[in-house]
Amino acid sequence: MSSERLRVLIFGATSAIAAEAARLYAARGARLYLVGRNADKLARLTGSLDGASVAGARSADLDETAAAVGLVAEGIAALGGVDVAIIAHGLLGDQLASERDYAAAAPVIHTNLLSVIALLIPIANHLEAQGRGAIGVCSTVAADRGRPRNFTYASAKAGLNVYLQGLRTRLGPSGVTVHTFKIGPVDTPMTVDHRKTLVFARAADVAAGMLRTIDRGRGEAYLPWFWRPIMAVVRALPEPALRRMPFLAGR
Repeated sequence: MSSERLRVLIFGATSAIAAEAARLYAARGARLYLVGRNADKLARLTGSLDGASVAGARSADLDETAAAVGLVAEGIAALGGVDVAIIAHGLLGDQLASERDYAAAAPVIHTNLLSVIALLIPIANHLEAQGRGAIGVCSTVAADRGRPRNFTYASAKAGLNVYLQGLRTRLGPSGVTVHTFKIGPVDTPMTVDHRKTLVFARAADVAAGMLRTIDRGRGEAYLPWFWRPIMAVVRALPEPALRRMPFLAGR
């Protein structure tokens, strides 16, 4: 997909990966409408971009699903339409708390699944009527297999992946592409408390992979690429075998 004067709507724009995607699209000459929770971070991001690239920005709590239709409509109006919509917000949560207390689990499920669907419905409806466009959504390699260290978060993303599969099939005949970004660990503020290993990627590299995925029309992409063979093995492991592998089944 050519990005010349593309109109790009980004939700969760203040996340490290989405901010890098915004910079890459701006460098291509696209017009952007950015939505993020943190007003200060959003102001810094828009200030770092060429003013001609930013059609508008809005600070909003994306967990407020009742506002989703209005937020989508506002962004589309500011851009004069939309060619690419990216949804990049998420909540890792506290796994130990979430498996012992529904009050801790519910926000993780809500943010990673329900709040995303609330945005996807109006975006999909608009692009389907338009007859073209692309939707990209950040997911995770963790959703490929339930493991003790993050299964609440992973289960929400797994549900999202299935929803995106169905949406991709629904919208394909209308000329709209739907892209699932299955992202491995990334060195961002979201993982600041995690021990960093060699498999941690840079946000800029992941963002570049997201744009390539959309450009090439690929439905699902593992980012970085090496997670595809790794997760193929992890998915194929019988559960008894996985339980005997502390590096996979441990906390």
